[in-house]
Amino acid sequence: MPRPDLNLLITLDVLLSEGSVARAAKRLRLSPSAMSRALARLRETVGDPLLVRAGRGLVPTPLALELRERASRVVEEAEALLRPVKALDLQRLVRTFTLRNMDGFVENFGPALLRRVREEAPGVRLRFVPKPDKDPAPLRESQVDLETGVIGRATGPEVRAQALFRDHFIGVVRKRHPLCKSAITPERYAGGQHILVSRRGLDRGPVDEALEPLELHREIATVVSDFSEALALARASDLVATVPERYTGNLRDGLTSFPLPLALPGITISLLWHPRMDSDPAHRWLRACIREVCAARPLQP
Repeated sequence: MPRPDLNLLITLDVLLSEGSVARAAKRLRLSPSAMSRALARLRETVGDPLLVRAGRGLVPTPLALELRERASRVVEEAEALLRPVKALDLQRLVRTFTLRNMDGFVENFGPALLRRVREEAPGVRLRFVPKPDKDPAPLRESQVDLETGVIGRATGPEVRAQALFRDHFIGVVRKRHPLCKSAITPERYAGGQHILVSRRGLDRGPVDEALEPLELHREIATVVSDFSEALALARASDLVATVPERYTGNLRDGLTSFPLPLALPGITISLLWHPRMDSDPAHRWLRACIREVCAARPLQP
């Protein structure tokens, strides 16, 4: 099978973005007849007319609409790949990076990360935004530069990921909670009233699955969407919260934490980004900063 002419990718990108043979020819500095021949080759290559006559103009076919964004992305990545890499001058770098995280990241890692960035690149601003779901669209559409979180089925297959640290779940209650007056067994733990953290509003989680082989059941008193809400409720009541230890370190100030009397699997917190940012020097620098800050952040007692 003959290899496709990759030069046609640029022609395809320009034709689909302009929607006009004349404008595409002018942009690529070709004659209209040469551009018409290129369109004919593209039609033969993909087996679709791509642009069809409608009145005095041309309109894209369904396949052209599907290919337009993909062609633009491929050309953009190819240009970035072949562009000479300039030496990164952090002291002169002026840029804003958007980071999407669940609650707990900013509270635990934000101060050290901001100090590191301010010292090395005073012109860089970090913008933290909440992460209500695992939809990869914000990364794909350049709304977000980086994310942190647990990789799941909703994470896009094209997304790059690198592990930051392992974490495990612990129980958290208010000071002088009755549960802490003696050894915390599975039965005593399950006997409390619990807060379930679920962004999707589910009525059970991994703790309930771990209790089933022991023939135990816990009472879910309330369901919240994030860890800070769970810890706020635990602080002001007799409810029991179950949260990841390292990710909620500073959020647990003033509360009592205890190891779970259950075999609960740990989680891996990862750094996520879109592959088009792989080779960007400033992006690579920020990724390294985040990795080192997370690696240095100690567990809370």
